[in-house]
Amino acid sequence: MKKIEAIIKPFKLDEVKEALHEVGLQGITVVEAKGFGRQKGHTELYRGAEYVVDFLPKVKIEVVCQDNLVDRAIEAIMNAARTGRIGDGKIFVTTVEEAIRIRTGERGEEAI
Repeated sequence: MKKIEAIIKPFKLDEVKEALHEVGLQGITVVEAKGFGRQKGHTELYRGAEYVVDFLPKVKIEVVCQDNLVDRAIEAIMNAARTGRIGDGKIFVTTVEEAIRIRTGERGEEAI
């Protein structure tokens, strides 16, 4: 099993969710986040004062799936989240050693 974490622009969330659903993934976790990479924030003017917004709004999506779905899930996220501009986000893939469904006690791939 693998855990896919994707950090994307907030307005792309619905498109990514639909793309993952089409691949066959049912459950995702979404967390509102703030961060910056190469975008490095931007400067805004408020009541005549200029200030720097370092952290930009992002959305972090987490999905745990079987190994055979990983490549399709990554491709779906990339295609749905891409705008072609800086700040489109990142995808991280890690190995999941164990998954347990609390309600039933199921373990492994049956739990996801």
